[in-house]
Order: sequence, then structure tokens, then C-alpha cells
Amino acid sequence: MGDSRPTSAFYSENITPAATDRLVGALDAQAASAGVRRLREWAHHALAARPGERALDIGAGTGSETQVLAAAVGDGGAATGVEPNPGLRAAAEQRAAEARSSARFVPGDACALPVQDACIGLVWCERVFQHLTEPDRAAAEIARVLRPGGRVALLDTDWATTILHPGDPEVVAVLTGGALMAAANPTAGRRLAGQLAAVGLEIDDLGSQALIQDRRKVSWPVIRMLGETAVKRELISEKQRDELYADLTTAAEHGALHMSVTMFGVIAHRPL
Repeated sequence: MGDSRPTSAFYSENITPAATDRLVGALDAQAASAGVRRLREWAHHALAARPGERALDIGAGTGSETQVLAAAVGDGGAATGVEPNPGLRAAAEQRAAEARSSARFVPGDACALPVQDACIGLVWCERVFQHLTEPDRAAAEIARVLRPGGRVALLDTDWATTILHPGDPEVVAVLTGGALMAAANPTAGRRLAGQLAAVGLEIDDLGSQALIQDRRKVSWPVIRMLGETAVKRELISEKQRDELYADLTTAAEHGALHMSVTMFGVIAHRPL
């Protein structure tokens, strides 16, 4: 590759061992979302893993989808999760062992996969591109490792689709704008199809799901982080922040809160 700069703002040295439990908890909570479950179900159905195939899960996290792939390809196949975070990798290995899954996990970077050319039958890559500073390189790596006829399911969030209601529109715009600043590649979702097409893959299907939070519960850790950051940057006043918090609290009490973001999925294949 020649360039030794980090290609990821998330799956990298930025994650410390002390943060592993918190990160695992966050990934488990996201996986429990109805929207995530529906998009995963659609993607697995479209990917149609077959017995004997070799599967690669890029950014495997806790390894849940690597295990799904391992079950689908069976003993005659292989499912490998690439995960650069050693804490997540250890958690994935432990969970796979407890489930008696054949899924295995290795360290690696999405932009420099530890796999030979044209040897993978199917690739799963979920919520990784939003964290990459060079997602085009990751798309090229997916194309490199896929064998002719191999398929990929690429899923990611587009943070520009964030909706928060109710609240003063100007204050809400500041907070949702803050969400865009939290990711290295915040509009990843809308770029997926174009990035795969640019590296020679053929697009087979597109999908999406809105991840809608509980209308009766404010996601205070996220809201407070965005709100406090906005005040520190002098984008809103403390009074505006407090009024927004009050509006959200009242809305939640009446089941009228709306907070959502949309994930997109692309299914593609390498031509024969």
C-alpha cells in the first residue's frame, strides 16, 4: 500500500482495552434495534450464503454475523471475521466458543485485508465505512478479495438522515449537525453503491431501514453529548439547550418523541 497513515477513525488504536465493555454493550444495543434486525435479515437473504463457501466479515465486532455466516456455509466452508480491535476480537472469540460456532477471527484493516486475491465467495461489511477516512480503498479491497461471481453485502449509516423532534428547529439543526461531525465518513450510507460500482462490482439490490428510537425514552447519553458540545462551541446557549431538553422530556412523557437515523444496504457481485 505504501501509505502507513491510519485508514480508520474508529476500528484502530483509538479504542483502548478499558473501553471494550462499553463498546460491546453499545454494539449489542444496536443489534437489538428492530431496524438493524430487519436490514440484516434482508441482506442475509439476498446474500444467500451456500454450504462450502468461504465468507469474510469485515469489521466483525462481537462476531454475531460471522457466526450467522459460519452456520450457513457449514463444515465444508469457512467464515472469518476481520476485527482490528483486540478487545472486540477476544469477545467475538469467546462468544463463538460458547456457541460452538466454527467462526474464527483475525486482526486486520478494512483497507488492507489479510486475504489473497479472488478467494472469497461472499463478504459481509456492516457499519464500517462510516469510520473510515479512505472508504474507497476498502471498496477496492472488497473487489480484490472476491472471486468471480462472489457477492458482498455492504451496510452503513447515513448520519445526515438524523431526525430529532420536537424542539426549536435551529437548535435541533445544530445538534444533528454535531452528529455529522462524530464520524469520519458521516454520509457513508448514500455512497455505498457508487463506491462498489466504481471498483467494478455489479449492483444487485438496494435496501434501507430507519433506526427509530423508543418514542417514550430520550437517548440522554447521545443528546447530552451533542448538547454540551454545542454549548461549549457557543453554537447554542445554555438556555436553548435546557429548553430543548425540556421539550424532549415532555414529548417522551406523552409518547411523542421521534429520534431516528437511516441505514442503507447494497448487495453486489463481482462479474464472472
